[in-house]
Amino acid sequence: MESGTFAVDPEPWGPPWRRWEENDPDEAAARGIYAPVYALSDGAAGATVIAPGDARGTLLIPEERGGACRGLDGAGGPNMACEACGLPVASRIDVFSLWQAVCLAPNAVRRLPADDADAAPLSWAELTAERNSAPPFEPITTWGSRLGSNHYWSWSPQCEAAAGRALAHLLTASEGRPVTVPDGLSEEVFQRTLDALLPAGLPARCAVLARPGRAALDAYADILLVPAHPQTGETWTPAGPAASAYQVPLPFGAWLWPAFPEPYLPVPASGGMPDGVFRDNPPAPCLRHGRRGSPSGRSRTPA
Repeated sequence: MESGTFAVDPEPWGPPWRRWEENDPDEAAARGIYAPVYALSDGAAGATVIAPGDARGTLLIPEERGGACRGLDGAGGPNMACEACGLPVASRIDVFSLWQAVCLAPNAVRRLPADDADAAPLSWAELTAERNSAPPFEPITTWGSRLGSNHYWSWSPQCEAAAGRALAHLLTASEGRPVTVPDGLSEEVFQRTLDALLPAGLPARCAVLARPGRAALDAYADILLVPAHPQTGETWTPAGPAASAYQVPLPFGAWLWPAFPEPYLPVPASGGMPDGVFRDNPPAPCLRHGRRGSPSGRSRTPA
């Protein structure tokens, strides 16, 4: 979760857990689970998920760390308590196989409006100018290797999840014809998978990155990649002829980077950096593998 945002998990999470053989298959199917899993949660549904740094007035409960080998997984129940009264109120998740988060227990906390809850959401122009979104790739640090610690770049889980959802929309919008996407990051994320899954030899449908304020330029596109507002969740919809195109929603951050790519900082064409010049930005990312467009599966399994 990005700082200042929250989500509500509709699924139960936490103890008590029931092994798969103890569950009625129809009950599991009603929850959208059709293949056997290790266990199903009978905990309360509706946990509010926030960024770990946004938690205030809480303390970790060391003895409730759970059974994770390299961190906290929250599978054993709340591991954070209210600093004032000591009541267990949340589960801190910080283990190598899961996204870092704090899950507030729905039966221990309640939501209240913030002081600026009535403030108008930012406009599309303000969101674009702020450029407050996670990049599509991030540095990964390895450890425990015989060669020592090193770094490489990988696609971010948020980007992978957004790409998988958008790819399903693009395949639906293709109507069985090839689909072309814009050059750059969009091409790197989607084009290879689209070419592999869709037939060749037919007239291609054109997908473009739609931008608020330039709807007239997208009037003749077949498919529009449109942003979703990070504060309201509403998808931007163009007006005029462009409104008839198939719209593929993207999270604002996943849309922003392909629509407004950041240029690389200039570097000397040859040789090293000039004497006395220091750079504090990381080198351009070099990913170990290409994006295939499929979502990155993430599961939460009790220890």
